[in-house]
Amino acid sequence: MQAFSEKQPSNEMPLQLLLFIDKRPTSRERIRQVREALKNLRAGYPFELEVIDVSEQPYLAEHFRLVATPALIKLHPAPQQTLAGSDLVAQLQHWWSYWQRSVENYLVNTNSQQVFGEDHRTQENEDPRVNIAIERGLVANSPDVGIDATKQSISALKTIARSAELIELTDDVFRLKQEKAELEHQLRFKDEIIAMLAHDLRNPLTAASIAMETLEMGHSITDGWSSRLTPTLTAQLLKHARTQTRAIDHMITDILQAARGTGAELRIVPQKMNLGQLCVEVLESLRDRFQAKLQRVEQDLPSDLPHVYADSERVRQVLVNLLDNAIKYTPVSGSVAVSILHRTTQKVQVSVCDNGPGIPKENRDRIFEEHFRLERDEAKDGYGIGLSLCQRIIRSHYGQIWVDSTPNTGSCFHFTLPVYRS
Repeated sequence: MQAFSEKQPSNEMPLQLLLFIDKRPTSRERIRQVREALKNLRAGYPFELEVIDVSEQPYLAEHFRLVATPALIKLHPAPQQTLAGSDLVAQLQHWWSYWQRSVENYLVNTNSQQVFGEDHRTQENEDPRVNIAIERGLVANSPDVGIDATKQSISALKTIARSAELIELTDDVFRLKQEKAELEHQLRFKDEIIAMLAHDLRNPLTAASIAMETLEMGHSITDGWSSRLTPTLTAQLLKHARTQTRAIDHMITDILQAARGTGAELRIVPQKMNLGQLCVEVLESLRDRFQAKLQRVEQDLPSDLPHVYADSERVRQVLVNLLDNAIKYTPVSGSVAVSILHRTTQKVQVSVCDNGPGIPKENRDRIFEEHFRLERDEAKDGYGIGLSLCQRIIRSHYGQIWVDSTPNTGSCFHFTLPVYRS
């Protein structure tokens, strides 16, 4: 940990200065001028200079209550004085003679302390140097003045050092508390994900298992694996098992993507794709869920749509996520609408609408944030990563995704994909 150095005044370098600088391009010329002025002044009068970058030690800027940089502080001898502003060099030249006199006063006081011993209190002013100083009005007629001034200067430096270290330690503690809170949040999220994943995987696993067991029971080993099931039923069971397996795969993919975080690379393999056909396939795979809630599905999928240039599996993830939300929030006997619009020569727009409770206006910009969930949804199944993942996928295709919503009326999620160019 870098802290402000605690320096005690010395007889050789009694004038101690602090120069606060920053790294802004606009400050470079003024800092150069100040450094040049100090270099010229040092030739005629020695002093000790410490240069402090406010970006590296901001707690010192706070301690000295600086409002602008560059700034020059006369730290010793007392009294402390701060110079700042666009005319810093002119101020320095004006005050330099006063600072020299304050150093002379300090040296005379220090010398008087050395001349007078413990038994000197009864022999006041026998040293001719002190008498001369008294005659000139430079020091008071008492050696205690020099002793007190030195002690005060040393005490002030120690206090500044302790305060600077305390401020830096406070900043470190605050940062550690923030990091601790973030880690605790991530641990809680991991536990919630594991619990919800175990719950959500049970349904598709059970459905796939039932389909496979039915197929197994429908075939007889003794009859040479002859099937007692009709070809149509066999095809339906296989398709059902395949659909449920795909649902499990999507869940695992979402969780793994969330675990990598938003900074992880999202693998996209775009190719020529029939978007309308993909929508039909996704709607068909969710038909049982629509029927379970007696929901109507309205489709507006023009047959003359151009192909899009996109990753079909990623776009399938987006459609499944949006339709899953639509089913979840649309009431029993409600309706869900899916439409595709050839919006421009370069973009195709997909819309998924429902007549659910809608999204509060103050949350519409936040629903695409990772892990964000509406208050009303805290008790519902879900990970709070679906819409965030949708946004990442669509943006990876150089598209846009947004929502229009009216409270108590419903929501419409829209996203765009690029048209395929041969």
